[in-house]
Amino acid sequence: MKPDEIKKLDAYFKRTLNPTIVVKARPRKDDSAEVYVGEEFLGVVFKDEEDGELSYNFSMAILDVDL
Repeated sequence: MKPDEIKKLDAYFKRTLNPTIVVKARPRKDDSAEVYVGEEFLGVVFKDEEDGELSYNFSMAILDVDL
């Protein structure tokens, strides 16, 4: 993902979910970014370009030991 996309996603997550969320570029991947709260990894945001439309999908796994 481009730096300007990451900045927009970071602002969106901060505004919508939690101001401590940070969106970071992934090494060697340009179709997604990682989402963190502090040092804790939350999930991945994937860029989806299909039929001329652009969307972003957030994927977060929740382990049973975290519940």
